[in-house]
Formats: sequence, structure tokens, C-alpha cells
Amino acid sequence: MFPLFHFSLWLKGFPIKKAQTEFDHIRTIPEQDYQLYITQKREEIVQFHLNHNTSYQKLVGNANPKSWESLPVMTKKDFQKPLQERLSKGFTVKNVYVNKTSGSSGDPFIFAKDKFSHALTWVNIIERFGWFGIDFNQSLQARFYGIPLDFVGNSKELLKDFLSHRYRFPIFDLSDKVLEDVLLQFSRKRFDYINGYTSSIVLFAKFLQQKNIVLTTVCPTLKCCVVTSEMLFDNDKILLETQFGVPVVNEYGASELDLIAFQNPEGEWQVNSETLYVEILDEQNNVLPHGEEGRVVITSLFNKAHPFIRYDIGDIGILDEQSTAKKPLLKKLIGRTNDVALLPSGKKSPGLTFYYVTKSIIEDDGNVKEFVIKQTKIDTFDIEYVSEKALTSAQIQAIEKAITTYLENGLNFNFLRRETLERSKSGKLKQFVSLLN
Repeated sequence: MFPLFHFSLWLKGFPIKKAQTEFDHIRTIPEQDYQLYITQKREEIVQFHLNHNTSYQKLVGNANPKSWESLPVMTKKDFQKPLQERLSKGFTVKNVYVNKTSGSSGDPFIFAKDKFSHALTWVNIIERFGWFGIDFNQSLQARFYGIPLDFVGNSKELLKDFLSHRYRFPIFDLSDKVLEDVLLQFSRKRFDYINGYTSSIVLFAKFLQQKNIVLTTVCPTLKCCVVTSEMLFDNDKILLETQFGVPVVNEYGASELDLIAFQNPEGEWQVNSETLYVEILDEQNNVLPHGEEGRVVITSLFNKAHPFIRYDIGDIGILDEQSTAKKPLLKKLIGRTNDVALLPSGKKSPGLTFYYVTKSIIEDDGNVKEFVIKQTKIDTFDIEYVSEKALTSAQIQAIEKAITTYLENGLNFNFLRRETLERSKSGKLKQFVSLLN
């Protein structure tokens, strides 16, 4: 009999044993043969969808399927039509895994994965978390995630939490009073790891810093902290590791695909090469050499229900120069392609540049808990922040000067102190938002 978590996957129709066997086989392929494995899997999945998926046939058109780089790059807008029109022959909404993307890119859509493909996703996740001594059948998770507020959605998530050994903390209200209760739960429960949205976990770490508490002194069973869904900055990672007393692991994934990259125990951001093929492309869809910045484009090598072939996920990143076919490494994830600030001079700048420059100044004294930047006009930005006391004129001048130095003159800033910041329905906090689009 399966342990509880594995049993719950099997009960939902996901062939977990078969997926584990396939995953184990992939891992035995030697480095010198791995590029051939990738090439074969790419050809297989393309040919399958050309034979069985009308939507993908139309998209490919007259492109040469034997020439990988001539295949079209798919975007989220290609999926803005009913799911039934996008499924391959033999698949229906009743025999696949169906979910919806978060919409953080501005183009949410419903997607599908065949059950074997989704089982492989879980095998991959279980493997990666196992690097840090985490066992989904036994390890207790402190979960900092949002949750649906409707009865049915809420009940489903709470059942999943029970089957997955997860204790969920509220993230829509992270006031000091609430965080006191969070800390109390850590003193009462034998948590093995923390998992959740970066911004919420950073807030908890700042609370601990104010109280001069290292979490492992309260919860000595804690092994690691895994952050996901939002950017993890270097100074935030240092803060988390200092206040939690455990390694902080950076996860990068997409619900429609799989786990994309996961920091290994050596500190490398290891890309999933077992079930995905990751490319970095320029604006003309040319493949860039390792070490160069470009669009993250991903192929799902096993999903037969729904094509994700050369799929532009909407992120900008860099693959490390030391990457190999079997062990690609993500050097840097820069942000989303739609998080771009358009400036009066015509210059375009990643929105996170504003955030990063501001962050280096705004958090020096520990007063500001969190903040976001919104571009409201071509030359105007609102900086909304939560703090114990208002920013001083010296801090405001320092921020304006720094942004001018990095970007350009003539920009206007409104500093708006808030009780709380607006989050998405899922509880994610978007650090930079352009309201021009």
C-alpha cells in the first residue's frame, strides 16, 4: 500500500509508480547521451501533437517540423480559446488534469496535462524536496499560501493540506498580531519545512528580526525554507537564513508546466531537464548562448493532452555558462517580460530595476515592511509602502536620486504610506506594476 500522500495521487488516477519508473530511467541516462535523449523526446512530442492536435497543426502551418528552430514560439495568447479546442484527440476534460494559471502575466488561461505527465511532475517535486530531507508522506509543512474563500474551493484546499501534511497560515493579514500567532504555532508544532510566497515569508522573517528571535530556537525540527512564485533578492535570502537558521531554497515553477528550476544543496539553481527543455531566446526567436539574457521558452516533453512546445512563459532569464544538457543551471531570473517600465525618453527598463534600487535604500533602518511600485503615467510612479512611521524627506530624496542615476531625469514619484498592500486573489504580491498597458 502507498503511503498517504502517494496514495492520494494514485486515488486521483495519477499513475505514480509508472511515473517513478520513467523518472528513474531518465536519471540513469549518462551525460554523453543526454542531448540525444532531449532531441528524441522533442521530436516525439512534436510529432504526437502534429498527428493528434488540430490546434497545434494550425499553429505550425507550413513550418518544417524537422527543423526545431523553425517551429513557432507559443505564447499565452495562443491559449485564449476553449480548452476543448486545444486538447489532443483521445483526451477530454474528464480524463486529464485541468487547472488555471494565476494570471500574473496578464493572460490567465485554463490548461490540461495528461495524468501520466502530471504524475511525473509530482515525482520530480518529491525528488527535489528530498534533497533537503523532506518526505511528503511524513514531513510537516508550514504553508504560507493563499486559499480560496468560497466554501467548495476552501474545503478542497484544506483536504489537500491534510493529505499533504500541511498547516496553512493566512497571508492576507500579516499584521504583528497575526504573526505572533504564527510564531506560537511554530513553538507548538514540529514543522520540518516552510513553503510559500516569498513576500509573506520575508515579512515573517522581519517580524522575527524585530523580536531578535531565530526560528530554530523555537522550532528545532525545521530543516529548510522553500520560497516560490515571487522574486527572491540576495539580501532577503540572507535575512531568511539568518532569522530561520536553515537553508533557504529558491524554487521556480509554472503550474501549466512543471517545476522549472530548484536550488540544489550545492546552491546551484538546477533546471529540470528530465521533463522539460528550456531555451533562452532573443526577440527574433534565435537561441542565445549560455550566459546571455533573453526570454525563457520551455517545452513540455511529456504532456500529450495539451501542447506546450517552445512556449514563451513570459519570463526573462539567463542560463549559466557551466550548463550541460543533463544539468542546465539557471544563472539568473530577471523578471517577467510584461514588467517593463516605459520612460519619457523612449527607454525601456525592467520594472524590477526600480524596485531593486528603491529596496536598497528603503529598508536600511528596518522601518519599511514591504512596498510596491506602480507606474501610473509615462513619467510618474507611485511607491506604496507599509511602515511603522512615514519615510523621511532624506530617504525620499535618496530614493529619487538613486532612481535618476540608474534610469533618467524628469521622473515624478508619489510616496504613499498604506496600512496594507493590495495582493492578488491568490495572495501574491507583485513588486512592480505598470498601469499604462
